[in-house]
Amino acid sequence: MEKIDLKVQRRDTGKKNVKQLRNSGLIPGVFYQHGKGSIPIISDLLSLRSIVYTNDTKLVNLFIDNDEPRECVLKDVTFDPVTDRITHFDMVGFISDEIMNVDVPIVLVGQAVGAKEGGIVQHSLHKLPIKCMAKDIPSHVEIDITNLKVGKSIHVKDAIVPNATIELSPETVIVSCVLPRAAVSKAAESAETAAS
Repeated sequence: MEKIDLKVQRRDTGKKNVKQLRNSGLIPGVFYQHGKGSIPIISDLLSLRSIVYTNDTKLVNLFIDNDEPRECVLKDVTFDPVTDRITHFDMVGFISDEIMNVDVPIVLVGQAVGAKEGGIVQHSLHKLPIKCMAKDIPSHVEIDITNLKVGKSIHVKDAIVPNATIELSPETVIVSCVLPRAAVSKAAESAETAAS
């Protein structure tokens, strides 16, 4: 898994202070580590982009006020519902043999047979919640959709994540291939005409 360096500063808490930070282009966040409490931090948007806007989980060497790096992952990001700008982020620190819960991006691989037959691929689940040792966190989970036919689905039970437990119902749909609405309506009309 790729590692990225992120330099942040400690910040004062309080709503008024957070609003001023956001107005000046800084994003407030919090660094957590099991058994060690939390540290309020700030980062500039440019530095956060490579961690937030990606299809992979990235390990982060977090430098708080130029201290020694702390290994962590991005745990959560909050976006403004109107502007879609990042308003807050959470980083969680770990030790390599510590068990963690983390959401890993799902990447679809291949072209579905059903899509070649006129079907539409519907990607329903974009992140897979897993539990594993920090050293075993995958950057992403690949789902091969090459053999996906119209009317069929790939479920969580079909996903393979080595050295991890998937924390979601096995029957949850990850991706399916369906006929477009126009094709479904046309098929229904043809069936009615044939029955008449």
